[in-house]
Amino acid sequence: MSPQKPRILVVDDETHILHVVSLKLQNAGYEIITAEDGEQGLEMALEHHPDLIITDFQMPYMTGLELCKKLKEHESTRATPALMLTARGFSLAPDHLNQTNIAGVLTKPFSPREILSRVVELIGGHTVTESKTGT
Repeated sequence: MSPQKPRILVVDDETHILHVVSLKLQNAGYEIITAEDGEQGLEMALEHHPDLIITDFQMPYMTGLELCKKLKEHESTRATPALMLTARGFSLAPDHLNQTNIAGVLTKPFSPREILSRVVELIGGHTVTESKTGT
């Protein structure tokens, strides 16, 4: 029996970013769930209990920062680390980081390889080759 794949929730209102990030992480062996805004992201996080959340900062209905603050209020997601995607030149105050589980910030534009590297740092790698061996 193979170990369960780490589950990552990707939340972004830009479809192309959702697609690129999801594809890169799926190809690396992670299970991916997506949401297109902060409200939907909160629902998905509470329902699916991901190992990591990657969220954009600027989104309609609920920002990524508001999402991360709400996740901290729920027992099931309180300890789930988040990786925040921000526009160039935008930074989060240390106070915001203390009120959330934001474990890292990446500035757009970023490379899919950079996202994968940060994911591996935060929750560890998952090798696809183990599940593809024909034994």
